Amino acid sequence: MHKVILKTGREKSLLRRHPWVFSGAVERVEGSPGPGDTVRVEAADGSFLGWGAFSPRSQIHVRIWSFDPEERIDADFFRRRLAAALALRRALVPAEETDALRLVHGESDGLPGVVADRYGDTLVMQLTSCGAEAWREPLADSLLALTGVRRVFERSDGAVRALEGLESRVGAVRGDEPPDAVAIREHGLAFHVDVRRGHKTGFYLDQRTNRARVARHAAGRRVLNGFCYTGAFTVAALAAGAEAVLSIDSSAEALAQAQAHVALNGLDAKRCEWWEADMFEALRRLRDEGRRFDLIVLDPPKFAPTAALAPRAARGYKDINWLAFQLLAPGGLLATFSCSAGVGEALFQKIVAGAALDAGVQACIVEHYGAGPDHPVALNFPEGAYLKGLLCRRG
Repeated sequence: MHKVILKTGREKSLLRRHPWVFSGAVERVEGSPGPGDTVRVEAADGSFLGWGAFSPRSQIHVRIWSFDPEERIDADFFRRRLAAALALRRALVPAEETDALRLVHGESDGLPGVVADRYGDTLVMQLTSCGAEAWREPLADSLLALTGVRRVFERSDGAVRALEGLESRVGAVRGDEPPDAVAIREHGLAFHVDVRRGHKTGFYLDQRTNRARVARHAAGRRVLNGFCYTGAFTVAALAAGAEAVLSIDSSAEALAQAQAHVALNGLDAKRCEWWEADMFEALRRLRDEGRRFDLIVLDPPKFAPTAALAPRAARGYKDINWLAFQLLAPGGLLATFSCSAGVGEALFQKIVAGAALDAGVQACIVEHYGAGPDHPVALNFPEGAYLKGLLCRRG
């Protein structure tokens, strides 16, 4: 049996059921566990704390699979955990709402390093830890059997794998190759997803609920969709009756997909304006032109993946929100988001408040946003609440 023994007093987080053991908390390792091997984690006094996956190259030395001393970490264990995750989604997300959702959300489903997203008849699996990698084949088998999808495709290509000493892996795992565009539906709207090359696993599933909530405010309004990617917020706003939508992204390919999504849903292209531009420069240009909008959406990419990068990220978030507040018409709404794990909800609200102050506008928060119910946050793992958003109204 491989063991990881913690330093005296370093067991407190595990007693609170937090699933990570950092290298600095480890006193010694007994046995010769390899990457992904199951280890027994013990306190300094020898008491059991958990079964976890060993990762010798990562600062997170162990990710806990189970806190039950009687648990066996085998293929059946993963099948049970996956079945529980799927049952939760069936209970929380009505089938008529969408056929694209997150089925497994890592630590929040008791499966550190395992993400599984469903896009119609295609399931995309993403493995980001040594432990998940070690159980790759049983995970793929169970996902295929439990979901009944046509294929399982892997997108284990995130930068975090390098921290685990793992190479990127992209390709078909079970079933045939996916088409270039996988058709999905969301709140009555249609989209095409590129699961091979799209951001994350192909689409921003975590914003599904927020797209519907923001769209409720779009009727009759002039809308600016910043960092629009493939235009999901644009389509939702147009379908809800927006007067006009300006969509901005730095990627010409993403803008082309966004325009295709407008056409796919039979929406009026004459109400659309498209800019291929750097968002920071575009916002300044709009300000200098004297443009005004009734609803602005800012959904930028991750500025701070870790807390160490939060100060630099804060400057970027403040800049775009400062400019957005200047572009808002009186009574206008700003839906602003951060997906940076290193920027907490309190810090993000402080940044947005500072941006409004520097812009010289009065504003209030009328709604708080987070990821949808298919992205649950375990109470013992607050790091799972990476997406945060605010709907602010300019006075």
